Amino acid sequence: MSALDSLLHRRSVSKVGASAPSHRDLFALVEAAGTVADHSSLRPWRLIELRGAARDRLGHALADAEGPGANREKLVAKMHRAPLLIALVVVHQPSAKVPYWEQEAVASGVAHALSLLLDEAGWGVMWRTGQQTRSEPVRQMHELRPNENLLGWLYVGDAPPGQRELRRKRVNPMDHLTEL
Repeated sequence: MSALDSLLHRRSVSKVGASAPSHRDLFALVEAAGTVADHSSLRPWRLIELRGAARDRLGHALADAEGPGANREKLVAKMHRAPLLIALVVVHQPSAKVPYWEQEAVASGVAHALSLLLDEAGWGVMWRTGQQTRSEPVRQMHELRPNENLLGWLYVGDAPPGQRELRRKRVNPMDHLTEL
């Protein structure tokens, strides 16, 4: 499949099955995703796999971030929407040439590339965020360092049958592309 076909047919999949790629299965995909444009080759990103009980810990951290009255059981259950969550982390590198926003753009590019590669490999994928993504309890749960911020999570699992046949509403390029 071409890059054009991959982008035109990609869909976020909110309901996935119980299987997910193994740690080893992810190696080639992460290697390929890591080829995104990266000024000064800083590689300002990393990924964290969350499976099993790690998803419960994330649900509890989100509940802690939400504060009193949070529905802890509901938040833990939401983390089980997929068998694999991949935390997307921007790792700010000191640089006189590459500002923070550009490093965050690189990390976002890696995340999007990885989602396309997972989709192309037949997995269902959805990039999720939320109000507590950068909260202190969630930072601590992911063991983030001071120079790191969370961009969200890729939820990954079996793609439902027929997912590729569904169509997304396309943008009108004339609404987004101008000339000077």
